[in-house]
Amino acid sequence: MPMKGSGEADLAVVDEFDGGVGWIAYPDETMERASHALSVDGDIWVLDPVDADGVDDLLADLDGEVAGTVVCLDRHKRDAAAVATRHDVPVYVPEWMTGVAAKLDAPVERFGRELGGLRAITVRDSSLPPWQEVALYDEAGGTLYVPEAVGASAYMRTGAETIGVHPMLRLTPPRRALGDLDPDRVLCGHGAGVLDHGGRELAAALDSSRGNAPGLYVRSIKSLLG
Repeated sequence: MPMKGSGEADLAVVDEFDGGVGWIAYPDETMERASHALSVDGDIWVLDPVDADGVDDLLADLDGEVAGTVVCLDRHKRDAAAVATRHDVPVYVPEWMTGVAAKLDAPVERFGRELGGLRAITVRDSSLPPWQEVALYDEAGGTLYVPEAVGASAYMRTGAETIGVHPMLRLTPPRRALGDLDPDRVLCGHGAGVLDHGGRELAAALDSSRGNAPGLYVRSIKSLLG
């Protein structure tokens, strides 16, 4: 399987619940890049989207109008500009995130600790390795979106994990940013999310991160060696 799919997409809905939807445009790719849209107080926020035929139909099924697309990780420019342009809305980028806005071919708006009812949580802001990430939390609706630090794709999970900490963060899991949260569901930028008992599964991922690291690394090495 390719790391990233390209060409004609084959959209698959992976997360669907009252007030939100998630999809993977290229289900057969290794990275399992997942995109999401959340309806909050009549505004639809499209998070780290990978575009595909059928995306607008998914958005139309949600309550409200598209208010903007959001880049939540410095590496997740994806198709945020294209989707925003099609809906005549800006791309929203955290006010502290660098090196992203100038690369987006669309109007850009900045946001701080809150975006349209979503709480913005800085997960990581580092230069070594380069990694700027914000999670978005609809606390009233019970939905947490984490773009990269925690994921559900196969290469991020091991053992009985339903979601797992990113391999590069296994020894330093983001407990300070995410450890006190208790969402109903956890959506991820890679792979299908957890729609039930999200807080429990998030806590389990953080708690088992270091202990499960050796198994994940061994499996990753075996995969690379074929």
